[in-house]
Amino acid sequence: MRIAMWSGPRNLSTAMMYAFGNRADTTIVDEPYYGAYLHHSGIQHPMNDAILESLPHDPELISAHVTGPVPGGHAIWYQKQLTHHMLPQFSVDWVAQQENVFLIREPARVIASYERKRETLTLEDLGFVQQKRIYDHCVALGQRPIVIDSDDILSNPRTALLGLCAGLGIGFDSAMLSWTAGPRAEDGVWASHWYDAVHQSTGFGAVPGPIPVVAPEFSEILEQAKEIYQKFDVISKEPKI
Repeated sequence: MRIAMWSGPRNLSTAMMYAFGNRADTTIVDEPYYGAYLHHSGIQHPMNDAILESLPHDPELISAHVTGPVPGGHAIWYQKQLTHHMLPQFSVDWVAQQENVFLIREPARVIASYERKRETLTLEDLGFVQQKRIYDHCVALGQRPIVIDSDDILSNPRTALLGLCAGLGIGFDSAMLSWTAGPRAEDGVWASHWYDAVHQSTGFGAVPGPIPVVAPEFSEILEQAKEIYQKFDVISKEPKI
């Protein structure tokens, strides 16, 4: 089984990758399209050159890889995919071969976390528009993708992961609930900039607090993102089986 976990940045995506990486039957990959995204968009990110040197730039080669055999003889290949890395010119037809899951997060939480790492941001940086586009493509293919909210995971990790595993048709493994602090060998080279909090963790974080107040300059982006998030939030409450 190949699981594509689609999220925007600052969405609990690395913690989820670590959770699945703790399963004995699972191998993981970290943001395989990141290099192609930077190369073809010309956007500058922290550690830009190191990322470009570490990953392939051809989206067709990447798509062939992530739809290929599961590495290492594992039963499951968990693929952490950031939606904004899928530029409009990149084909997403390959998702027909994956089990697709959409990890969402309340936009104000995303913006508050993201702005601590980058001084500027746009709606496209947050991945909500791209997430909906990829979700709609999956539905058009006849799939019924799972949608799961990061707040629900943090509120009750065991219950949320039990439901997710049931929806995927795989057994729950309690090893998913905790991991050893520090980096993982599978981390992308960008981990030293983005993953400081998860590297200090040994499991999912605290129950979510109040929704943060977003700076006025991000109010328009917040409203646009919330419109998409609210559609996903309704889906996330549906049964996962």
